[in-house]
Amino acid sequence: MASKRPITQCLRCTRHDRIHILPFRNLTTTTTSEPPPPPPPSSEDAPKQQSSTLNPFLVHTPRSERKLLTTQSQYPIGSRRRRAALATSSNIPFTQLPYQCFQEARKILLEDRREKIAEIEKMRDRIEKVQKEGLRKGEGESEREHRVRSMRGRIEDLKVLADINDPLVKKRFEDGLGDMNKPIYRSLANQSWRNYKRKVLLQRITQMNVIPDILPFIGPTVSTSLSFGRKKVPHGEIVESTLSERAPSMELQCFDKGERLVTIAVVNPDVPDVEKDGFGYRCHFLASNVRLSPTETGVDFASLHDESQVIIPWMAPYVQKGLQYQRHAIFILEQPSSPTEPPTPLDLTEIKKQARYTNRDGFKLRSFADRYRLRPVGVDLFRAVWDEGTAGVMERLGVSGGDVEFKRKRVEPLPYKRLKGERFT
Repeated sequence: MASKRPITQCLRCTRHDRIHILPFRNLTTTTTSEPPPPPPPSSEDAPKQQSSTLNPFLVHTPRSERKLLTTQSQYPIGSRRRRAALATSSNIPFTQLPYQCFQEARKILLEDRREKIAEIEKMRDRIEKVQKEGLRKGEGESEREHRVRSMRGRIEDLKVLADINDPLVKKRFEDGLGDMNKPIYRSLANQSWRNYKRKVLLQRITQMNVIPDILPFIGPTVSTSLSFGRKKVPHGEIVESTLSERAPSMELQCFDKGERLVTIAVVNPDVPDVEKDGFGYRCHFLASNVRLSPTETGVDFASLHDESQVIIPWMAPYVQKGLQYQRHAIFILEQPSSPTEPPTPLDLTEIKKQARYTNRDGFKLRSFADRYRLRPVGVDLFRAVWDEGTAGVMERLGVSGGDVEFKRKRVEPLPYKRLKGERFT
């Protein structure tokens, strides 16, 4: 191939500085005018090209995303696919893109949405008819309520199916603009959480034996995010003692409609018991009657009401010197309620009269959950270790033992396993 095209090979060779490639001139005798060259960039476009500021809505390559994060401390907004489409196309509204296949697909989606809405109206008429007519032959009141609940659940499923394929809905969700009062956005958020974050959470609590050391079982249905001040703490991370001295805050995202009341408990199952040569429990925080809904997600432990919500106030975690890390599990327990009536708060006056639920040491969450019929719906975890600030934290708490160091007791080996010089000593 090189022998057939020697000129091309020489032109492509750029290793030598003496070779200068001159532009070719097209010699022609035709009188047709060639298209004029493109105009130079205007003064309005010049600042955009010279500016080094990256647009978080348009960066779509890994290199530009890293540069945006390092130089401007910003994260890209939206999916990479959407950012690439915006960067390579003109500023046309999303619903007016001039692609025939895209517009035909939108017509099919709109027709499917009309069918789902018509089925929702039909199901609502059936519910109204069932509520007006009397009981069927051999049917009880509980069976009738179960039938109505099933039809209402079908309506919620149809609301999700009507918008699940809408590209505008997915765009708003990816941009973080979804309204959690609507079933479709709750469904998308729940699916996104279960695809990754929930699996990581279950891995942490399983590897660190939070289940069954504190509670026998939990199936998380509420997304949890823990923060100490401005620091977000991933599941199972070690937190400094000076940082955890102040009460944390949490983001609790539920994916079911309606309000509910929950109880929040922070339990340490790794408290050393020297007399029994084992470990016990310690409750660092306990609060009930905390209101939670899909739009009310923030809970600040320090701002909860002392009389109507807090049972045991926040106590900073501490670990004595020589001990391994201690687990501090945060459980979210839903209080009993009925679908037709608002949730009933717990009577804290009656709870505070019982010493086993107000003493920190020896607190057993299993007994508390069984006594008041609490259902675990969420969990989080962080760890504490001995560090430079632990002694000061213990001194401010008035806890003795800051100068005590735990050491492992040496186990004497059997005679035949001893070294040669110490067998008969």
